[in-house]
Amino acid sequence: MQQASSATPVVGRDAELTRLSGVLERARGGEARAVLIAGDAGVGKTRVLDEVGGLAAATGMTVVTGHCVDLGDVGLPYLPFTEILGALAGDERFSGALAAYPVVERLLGAGSDAVRDVDGRLRLFEGMAGLLADVAEVAPLLLVLEDLHWADQSSRDLLRFLLGRGVLRHRLAVFASYRTDDLHRRHPLRPLLAELIRLPVVERLELRPLADPDVDRLVRALEPRPLPEATVRRIVERAEGNAFYAEELLAATDTESGGMPSGLADVLLIRFEQLSETAQQVLRTAAVAGRRVDHDLLREAAGLPETELESALRAAVGRQLLVAGDDDTYSFRHALAREAVYADLLPGERARLHGAFARLLAGRGNRAESAAERAHHYRESHDLAEALAASLEAADHAQQVGAPAEEQRHLETALDLWPAVGAEARPPGAGVDRVTLTLRASAAAAHAGELHRAVALTRSALAELGQDTDSELAARVRYTLAGDLLRVDSLTAAFAYSSEALAMIPEDPPSHTWVWAAATHVLAARHVGENGTALKVARQALGVAERLRVTDAQADLLISLAVFDGEGRRGPEGRQRLLKARELARSSGNAPVELRALFNLAMGCYESGALAECVPFLTEGLDRARRAGLLSSPYPLEMRYLRLLVLNVLGRWDECVRAAAADAEVLPAAGGYTMGPALFVALARGDVAAADRARDLLEGPFDWMASLVAGIVLTEAAALRGDPEDAVRWMRSTVAALTDETGARPDVTVRLAALALAAVGDAAAGLRLTGDEAGARRWTDTASELVELARATAARGENGAAQGPEGQAWLARAEAEWLRARSGPDAAAWAAAVTAFGYGDVYERARCRLRYAEALVAAGQREEAAAEARAVRETADLLGATPLRDRVDTLIRRGRLSDRPGGDAGAAVLTAREQDVLRLLALGRSNRQIGEELFISGKTASVHVSNILAKLGASSRGEAVAIAYREGLIAPEPSASG
Repeated sequence: MQQASSATPVVGRDAELTRLSGVLERARGGEARAVLIAGDAGVGKTRVLDEVGGLAAATGMTVVTGHCVDLGDVGLPYLPFTEILGALAGDERFSGALAAYPVVERLLGAGSDAVRDVDGRLRLFEGMAGLLADVAEVAPLLLVLEDLHWADQSSRDLLRFLLGRGVLRHRLAVFASYRTDDLHRRHPLRPLLAELIRLPVVERLELRPLADPDVDRLVRALEPRPLPEATVRRIVERAEGNAFYAEELLAATDTESGGMPSGLADVLLIRFEQLSETAQQVLRTAAVAGRRVDHDLLREAAGLPETELESALRAAVGRQLLVAGDDDTYSFRHALAREAVYADLLPGERARLHGAFARLLAGRGNRAESAAERAHHYRESHDLAEALAASLEAADHAQQVGAPAEEQRHLETALDLWPAVGAEARPPGAGVDRVTLTLRASAAAAHAGELHRAVALTRSALAELGQDTDSELAARVRYTLAGDLLRVDSLTAAFAYSSEALAMIPEDPPSHTWVWAAATHVLAARHVGENGTALKVARQALGVAERLRVTDAQADLLISLAVFDGEGRRGPEGRQRLLKARELARSSGNAPVELRALFNLAMGCYESGALAECVPFLTEGLDRARRAGLLSSPYPLEMRYLRLLVLNVLGRWDECVRAAAADAEVLPAAGGYTMGPALFVALARGDVAAADRARDLLEGPFDWMASLVAGIVLTEAAALRGDPEDAVRWMRSTVAALTDETGARPDVTVRLAALALAAVGDAAAGLRLTGDEAGARRWTDTASELVELARATAARGENGAAQGPEGQAWLARAEAEWLRARSGPDAAAWAAAVTAFGYGDVYERARCRLRYAEALVAAGQREEAAAEARAVRETADLLGATPLRDRVDTLIRRGRLSDRPGGDAGAAVLTAREQDVLRLLALGRSNRQIGEELFISGKTASVHVSNILAKLGASSRGEAVAIAYREGLIAPEPSASG
């Protein structure tokens, strides 16, 4: 499978080859890594991959390569993996492995009808992972992916899945290259690279420009005849470390003019023009095909007899412009060579050749699989009618293989072409009209996590409606737009459009469109505070849905009623409605509605304090989302957040962090907020950079959940660093941003108020100790304002009822913090907070126990305080919550508490080295003398002395020694006569 290595020598890459060879050696032993190989165009990525591929093949590894191809603004789903599968299918050793995973046949052009089910995408990904693992069992495998900067989104998703699912535990290595100079700020590969490099199995290798001596060596190795020193020096100077530049500049010295071109394209074209006219025409034709072209397809497109074609190809290969592959294909040796030749085509020539390729591809089999290529060629040939048809076919294929992003792009291409294609030339068929296509593109965008783009597309569909548009279609566009607007928190506009949709069609005779318009209106009405309207329409529509047997709409309406009728989703009636809705949605095959039911079942458990009961619903929901290809849609994103939140609350922090890292591999850009609980963990463990990551969530369009997560992290971070002004500012701005258009504050207000109150209480207590009563009163007034806000919000709850255990626990903490700010620590209030967080929040309960211990110390109850401090310390150690551990150690030291039954306080908080320093301090030694005796520097000894003074609460060395004697930390030295 490995092609012959290029004749170009490898120079200046010894370190890189050694590093990659080490990865291969580990792969053969069953422990490997993926390496992302970065570098500018022409720097030598392909040459290094060829060399290391040859080394791998020589040691018995199977080497397979997949190339990504630039198809402009459209993509051919899974193209590099299709090439890899084709290579594996041609090797008899792997026939058994391939037979065990028939699901991958879709990528080989077979079995497309078998992938129309909603779980096709997940099965494909798992099938590919299993296949590669099995192939690696037959022989160690090196998987090479070239030009990731051109990869389609589905290929990027599959690569993310493979590297994130532990496929590298097998005898398998993955080397993937990409151009760094192609990665503009918004390039779609950027977020994937950022995610992959965080995985422990992935490393990055950057190929930097060669040093001048290496370029000199390369030039001399490439040219066997002696070269003038001035020529070599000029090539080295102009190549600027780029191996490709050097090769091309050297090759151009053969020309009659002998001049050096001013740009790379000129260099390429000089070599190109040295060929015969026939060979030039073959290269022009190949350039239109792309980086790689099949021999037969090239022959037909060029229209040449076989003998003339072979002669032209021989000349092109001899000039190293083309490289022959083992699979009867030809490819440009460098992508830049192809681009230069393509750019040199005349406009008419370019259009004609694109048209020829489009027609040839249309005449071949695997029409669905080639639709994206045909769409590209037809568009470039200005055959817009065929381009439109091929784009729609490509969109259908992308939908079948579970690639919503590609489906969206193909549909948007079709929409761009639509006005330029006459009605008589458009594809026939029911439902193929501009408005319907726009709605379909909007749905694909939503499934891909592009919620704001979905809104823009639906607005475009609304603008396309004419006066004579069917009222049901007009209503459908409006309620679809209302649903899209709800997802981006544009509530008033959503209610307006849902109202219009419901008014456009009569309830009688009953229709599916009216039922769905009503279901959407129920949600919109609820969000703008029209609760009476929402309940009335929901009950009315539910009856119609039952009569019409529209089971998925019936399920959707049951969910709405479960959420805001009676006791809501926490109550038994709400839970029964949700369970029934889940079954109805499942039986109807409506995955989005089923996901909504599962999310609300999980939320009902969480809100009632039954944390463990959340997990099965979340697991089921995320599994359903995977099978439906909807992991980027809103409810699965919220499920991810809730799953991490449950792990966070239960104190399973390492699991939370691991799950967040796994989620990051597959999240869309709009799903960053789901990492929130992992940010909470990072902050609690002392990672101050968590605040910066939280600020990043506030960039871009407003997102409710992202604002919530950022507000919690930034308010907490300000409180932890002792900045009450900033804590209160973030708390107020977050509540204002999250307050809905009816003026209803979010439930998280209680938590935010409690976090801000912690900083306010610290400020008030500190000022009171210094005698600044006026300053303390100012913060006491602020504390009273915040606690009132928390009380009002907690009393209201989502449906007018009091909040559940979590909200009540945060209220208890807010009350205790308020009392602390007003008059000092109140043991009873903190005991109540500790009890309230007993529903399951391990960290917050420990933080309240620390405050409780402080209050007990102030009340003189040292033994009880010591017991609480021990419990806090144990939890802090278990969680890795370093700041909390430091605070409890400080309390133990300052309060003279024993951190263990029957123990002493000071000895526990002094390290072994500090106890040595204390002993010498008691003997009157100076810092220099202590250092000499303990073999440490005087400066280090000084640091230890300062730590001892701080831990013992002493203001001087003498006082520290006195405290140490009193507490029994050191014993008097025996006398000389003793």
